[in-house]
Amino acid sequence: MARAKSDSGAGTEATELSEAEIAVHWKEEEYFPPPASFAAQANLKDPKVMDRFALTKFPECYREFGEMLTWDQPWTTTFDGSNAPFYKWFVGGKLNASVNCLDRHLAQYRNKAAFIFVAENEEEPSVPITYQELWVRVNEMAALLRDEARLKTGDRVTIHLPMTPELPITMLACARLGIVHSVVFGGFSGESAGRRAADSGSRVLVTMDGYYRNGKFTDHKPGADAAVAIAKAEGQTVDTVLVWQRHPGKYLSQAKLVDGRDKVVNELLPKYRRKTVEPVSMPAEAPLFLMYTSGTTGRPKGCQHATGGYLAYVTATSKWIQDIHPTDVYWCMADIGWITGHSYIVYGPLALAATSVLYEGIPTFPDPGRPWRIAERLGVNIFHTSPTAIRQLRKLGPEEPTKYDLKFKTMTTVGEPIEPEAWRWYFTKVGKGKAAITDTWWQTETGGFLCTTKPGLDRMKPGSAGPPMPGIHPKILDENGHEVPVGSNKAGNIVIQSPWPGLMSTIWGDAERYKKTYFQKYNTKPASHDWRDWPYFAGDGALLAPDGYYRILGRIDDVINVAGHRLGTKELESACLTVPEIAEAAVVPVTDEVKGRVPEVYVSLKPGFTASPEIEKKVAHAIETEIGKIARPKVVRIVPDMPKTRSGKIMRRVLASISNTMDVGDVTTLSNPDVVEQIRVLVQGKAKVVTKTAPEDIKKFGQAE
Repeated sequence: MARAKSDSGAGTEATELSEAEIAVHWKEEEYFPPPASFAAQANLKDPKVMDRFALTKFPECYREFGEMLTWDQPWTTTFDGSNAPFYKWFVGGKLNASVNCLDRHLAQYRNKAAFIFVAENEEEPSVPITYQELWVRVNEMAALLRDEARLKTGDRVTIHLPMTPELPITMLACARLGIVHSVVFGGFSGESAGRRAADSGSRVLVTMDGYYRNGKFTDHKPGADAAVAIAKAEGQTVDTVLVWQRHPGKYLSQAKLVDGRDKVVNELLPKYRRKTVEPVSMPAEAPLFLMYTSGTTGRPKGCQHATGGYLAYVTATSKWIQDIHPTDVYWCMADIGWITGHSYIVYGPLALAATSVLYEGIPTFPDPGRPWRIAERLGVNIFHTSPTAIRQLRKLGPEEPTKYDLKFKTMTTVGEPIEPEAWRWYFTKVGKGKAAITDTWWQTETGGFLCTTKPGLDRMKPGSAGPPMPGIHPKILDENGHEVPVGSNKAGNIVIQSPWPGLMSTIWGDAERYKKTYFQKYNTKPASHDWRDWPYFAGDGALLAPDGYYRILGRIDDVINVAGHRLGTKELESACLTVPEIAEAAVVPVTDEVKGRVPEVYVSLKPGFTASPEIEKKVAHAIETEIGKIARPKVVRIVPDMPKTRSGKIMRRVLASISNTMDVGDVTTLSNPDVVEQIRVLVQGKAKVVTKTAPEDIKKFGQAE
């Protein structure tokens, strides 16, 4: 058992702490009941649902999820756990994901919008795409993939596209043919796409000439050339590059098309006009897609999700937690290049005949009122975004939501824990105090939500994800595998005791890595094939309150060990946000001769405020008040902006590198790379100082981002 000794002062007896027992200082919050009007129309309002999904009802309880789909052949076995932890769901059943998202809706909803595409340029009109039109375009693209790219069932295709309709069209065309798609976030470099193409064995890459972001046209095609080169260097030949045009009929990239390899999709599609493709009936356990997650070390992991279990899980969670009805207008302000977009823009909502907004650009262009104008104009009543976006919109336009007639019935947060201060702004300013908020916790690997309030049944509590999903049975364990007592105010590692249909099947091409990464930590019987011996290890720290609500504290790696006291960065950052002037906060570890590590705080200010020593003192005081003197920051630094990925996540790794005079590495793919040098000069001065070595815990800090 790993232990850390506390030596916080002379004469103080050393105290041993479990590495999993992260100090927790957040205060318990008040409850907010779901609005009665929402509860009355909720898809899920049976208070006995948790009884139906009790552990004693496993696995047959999940028949409810499977029955939400249309099957070509019914399943014979709901769950096969005979080769744990490699599970199979709905065994013997056959279905097609494209049929479940499109064909089965045509009789009733053919003229209803499936997507409403909103370009970043506000002058471009919104473009509704009906279920009939989407079905036609998916069939045409499927025929093209089959005939021009010579693809067949079981092949893998790497897709590197921005947030335009061509992305879900290509995904669903792959699904129609039984081709395994691997979508790479459009903001990732061509090199990243190439490494994923090599790992998955893709010989076809689908890309676009360019797209719009932050008011500028981004030339995307050079990334495809880089991807092909990287894949070749790693032993994989990409012989076909299919290039969509952002504006049909115009090729806008500066990169030339390569003869014999590159084909413009828009020029080929007329050959396939009105072509239909018979959907391939796939076994439930057949892979639907790969979603790569970088992790903290090693090569990217290709999370392999199965057709039947995954589709059933995202359909059920979209219906019960997002509360999607066919009459709703739903907007998930994520990118399809992430698992959130796969589950809760494409597969889950389309399986329910939803109308979804598909937005190309960033939420703050040309100003922070843009999301609210879109929501008002299109009548959006279900809104789904990340705490990162919420903090950014709160920072740049704290009063903007009040200027618009927003009528959200439910609002979701996803991707990381949301601080209570940000939650309250979201609830009062955006939801007008009338929307039910679902603060969800889940992962790429899990396929769909694991912990969240059920919006028609459960009370909301700021800072807490809430109870588990029906059928999900978590525990909080210490490093020895002992359960951390409920209400002890001690955190530990959250694990899930039993499997569920959305869980990934394996890591593509690396079954041993799958077992080692997600199940080995708490498995005491390596030879066992009983699922009870293989709890899923999420890698997140969490706390279970007496009311049964889980508070997720973030990645276990994102913990600072200060003189033996393990401080979660999330709670330090939450304390910073209680200061009225602060918009965003990031906390990183810095080496200290006495304490080993101390926290260093970076904050950015809301508009209208100017950096001052007084604000720095207020931040330090807030941390001491909320957490204690042990968490006193070494320094508080007010910066013009945080270094962020293209998806908006703060790159704490970069800040930690600057604070510890380490090399920041390649920052060219950040959304704002220029700010890195501004921060470095602020911290280190004009002369660039870089150390040769650094402690391992600081080297890896925040790399999962």
